[in-house]
Amino acid sequence: MSILVGEAPHLRGWTHVYSGKVRDMYVPADQESGRGGDVVLMVASDRISAYDHVLPTTIPGKGVVLTQLTLWWFEQLADLVTNHVVSLEVPPEVEGRAMICRRLQMFPLECVVRGYLTGSALAEYRATGEVCGIALPQGMAEGDRIDPPIYTPASKAAVGDHDENITFEQSVEAVGVVAARRLRDRSLAVFARASEIAAERGLVLADTKFEFGRENRPGDAELVLADEVLTPDSSRFWRAEDLAPGVTPPSIDKQFVRDWLTSPAAGWERTSDAPPPPLPNEVVERTRERYVTAFETLTGRTADV
Repeated sequence: MSILVGEAPHLRGWTHVYSGKVRDMYVPADQESGRGGDVVLMVASDRISAYDHVLPTTIPGKGVVLTQLTLWWFEQLADLVTNHVVSLEVPPEVEGRAMICRRLQMFPLECVVRGYLTGSALAEYRATGEVCGIALPQGMAEGDRIDPPIYTPASKAAVGDHDENITFEQSVEAVGVVAARRLRDRSLAVFARASEIAAERGLVLADTKFEFGRENRPGDAELVLADEVLTPDSSRFWRAEDLAPGVTPPSIDKQFVRDWLTSPAAGWERTSDAPPPPLPNEVVERTRERYVTAFETLTGRTADV
């Protein structure tokens, strides 16, 4: 099933309550069913976003890849962190791309970990010598390894707005010192495990972001890993063989879409009020190939899309 940009699908037994850039959220239609407000249905659509815009073109099978890769990562990380999955018994219309999950009180932070100097971190380092208030060694070049990796949180933004990189001290102001430290330490631990797993498969995890929540119960402080995890939407993967001094290797993620949008071929100015243009078929197919490649390289399984 390909979920198009626009209205979320009607699912029997569930009520649509929210759509993000990629995911559609539902709650049980019968709040007296015993599941009440304890669970949500999270459906990954084929929508793709870039530069805080949901693009008018979908990537076929993308939602399935995101969901199945996230579930695979949850298995690899099960001894390290609790996740939010309750059941995969979802409506048949969204089978393969949906999960029934615990309803959580989400922390208002994107928990970003960076292991290599690229993207917005590179731009900030070149301007200030720091990334989110963390001083890095002088003379670092594009694509250099950051050793040890650094935790650089960002404040969450609504759809259409920009996430804002913040310092650790600002994250303390947002969630309190105890939670901020736990989010940092758990994010770094998960990143370290994921980096080892990726390296065994010939991939480099350059950076990623996590989202955590906790049960909406008084006194419950358990961190629960939520949303998507270590996918081509939330992470930057490189082939280890492509590493070279002073350059950013080709990414096995949606960076390909970002690069096209900022190319002359797209004819789009990011700073304008104009919406981004539709993606050409070639860009759609090559982007889809990257999602499938990431899934199959990491899991060793064939993507069923």
